[in-house]
Order: sequence, then structure tokens, then C-alpha cells
Amino acid sequence: MTMHLPRLTRLASLVQAGAGPSSHATHDQAIAMSISRAPLPPFSIESATEKVRLAEDAWNSRDPARVALAYSLDSRWRNRDRFLQGREAIQVFLQGKWERELDYRLIKEIWGCRGNRIAVRFAYEWHDAGGQWFRSYGNENWEFDEDGLMRRRLASINDAPIAEGDRHFLWPLGRRPDGHPSLSDLGL
Repeated sequence: MTMHLPRLTRLASLVQAGAGPSSHATHDQAIAMSISRAPLPPFSIESATEKVRLAEDAWNSRDPARVALAYSLDSRWRNRDRFLQGREAIQVFLQGKWERELDYRLIKEIWGCRGNRIAVRFAYEWHDAGGQWFRSYGNENWEFDEDGLMRRRLASINDAPIAEGDRHFLWPLGRRPDGHPSLSDLGL
């Protein structure tokens, strides 16, 4: 875990303000503040591409707690028609998402980056409890704080029903294997 000067300054100010282990909320905030998620902004195309793959890997784990750690405590989301704020709300949302979207497999691809922002396009395949398969297409705009935590995520997503035989994302559940075709390779 890497500590950076901005984080150390905020931690020091919490201690000076009298926040100690007896203050549960402040203690949790102090722990959360010590998290840094490399690569950090400002992003180059290479570091942004790495950040996108790390996000894809986390989402393919389908572990809401793991995924939520990439977001700031007060992160703001727009996901389709849902508006969320805070890491805890994000984790609850993701838990429900993966209870409905079964056998979820995702590919993300960088669209562009500048400073502390990254634009991403993605597609994922999943099926509902009735066995209907879908491919969901979308775009995300991400904004990061200085510690590499996402403080804002704006996502637009459309679901298209597909036949099971039209699926492209056939790897075992979990991380997409290296060498698997990208969205561009698949013509998506």
C-alpha cells in the first residue's frame, strides 16, 4: 500500500482534530484514506489502459466488496437511470446486479484519456434467471482523485437480447484470459 503526501496530510489533520480509534466513522475514514489505487493520474495512454484492464479484472471477479474499493468513499455514480453516492451504496448496488445478471463476463476498452479522466467503452454478456442471454453495451466516463480512486462514474448502458449461440465471451468465469480478443477484435 502506497501512501502519498495528500493522504498523509489528510490523515494528520484527522489526528490533530482529535480523531482517534474511539471514533468509528473517523477511524474508517482514516483507513479508507490510506488506500491508493495505482496507476495514478495524470494518466498517459499506457497508464489509462492499465487502469481499464485492472477495472475489468475486478468487475469480472463479481465481488462487490473488491470492486467497491476502487471508488472514493463519496464517489458519485450515474448508472443507466440510477444515481448512487458513496462506496457502501455502490457495493449494495453491485451485489444486486450480480444476483440478477448471471454468468457475467465483461470486456472494457479504453476510448481516451486526459489528466484525471478516462473514457471507456465496454460490453458484457449475462443471462437472467429465465435463461435469456443478453449483451449489454455501454460507455463510461471516469474521474479520479489524486490517489487513483474513482470519484465519479457516468455510465450509459443498453441491453440487447442474444441467442446463447451468439455469445462471444466464453472464457471460464473470472478474469478474461490474456490473448482473448478485445471488443475491437470482435467487431463490437
